[in-house]
Amino acid sequence: MGGVHGVCYGMLGSNLPSRADVVELYKSNNIKAMRIYGPDHGALDALRGSGIALILDVGGIGDVRRLAGSASEAAAWVQAHVQPYSRDVIIRYIAVGNEVPPGDAAGILLPAMRNVRGALVSAGLDGIKVSTAVKMDVFTDTFPPSRGVFRDPSVMSPIVQFLAGTGAPLLANVYPYFAYKDNPRDINLNFATFRPGTTVRDDGNGLVYTNLFDAMVDAIYAALEKAGAPGVGVVVSESGWPSAGGFAASVENARAHNQGVIDHVRRGTPKRPGVLETYVFAMFNENQKPGEEIERHFGLFNPDKSPVYPITFPN
Repeated sequence: MGGVHGVCYGMLGSNLPSRADVVELYKSNNIKAMRIYGPDHGALDALRGSGIALILDVGGIGDVRRLAGSASEAAAWVQAHVQPYSRDVIIRYIAVGNEVPPGDAAGILLPAMRNVRGALVSAGLDGIKVSTAVKMDVFTDTFPPSRGVFRDPSVMSPIVQFLAGTGAPLLANVYPYFAYKDNPRDINLNFATFRPGTTVRDDGNGLVYTNLFDAMVDAIYAALEKAGAPGVGVVVSESGWPSAGGFAASVENARAHNQGVIDHVRRGTPKRPGVLETYVFAMFNENQKPGEEIERHFGLFNPDKSPVYPITFPN
């Protein structure tokens, strides 16, 4: 499977390279997949013929709400942003919503996913899978991993059944960084950054964990099983670690975590060995990202295209 290793291409910077230069930077670093957070036609044009696989987000919550309300809106969205690129851009997934809050998700997420899926099928593009990207707070009781379950099955179970019925994976943003930041007393830094030294046994299934990333992903698999969808796969649509700007945010920790993720995903997790498609967040430090200072320091590269730290993507 091409494009096991992806990197998220956020664009919230005032000083970022051109779209064409970014695609060349992906290619020169052997990065085989990309995620963009809206249908940016400059990026889509630059991706033509590149061989880089893509997660294409529909945009923000307002876009999700609009697509949920009207099948014709979804058809127009696919006609404008997918069909013109479908021959020479490898659009692998459409992400309908990124970390949509549960209160909003209940009413709009599944209708929007159904409408986008219907529009793709009508356009003869049903090979493109429709999903949504969730954060870890949609799960609860995630440690040990075997106890993982959806926090609100009334919202997530119908979505998961939709994924099962269409052969799509669940996209999940998996951040050991934030888990460690929220609970440094109980979580070992080495365990969160793929460094050796900590081993945890899950008495629920006998599996042994040497890093937090695996434990978090396997909690997602456990939740999918409990929701009656053991066949639904997981794609890690974001995982990263900041190199500056706050607690435990250092070049050393960022490099250890991100290189660990990249090296690890070909092996999969203890519960699901094999390839785990994963997207590192993010390609660049983005100086216009809102929120805490750390949010502006997740990049693998500086805006001048120099690496923030050495990182290697294998063939």
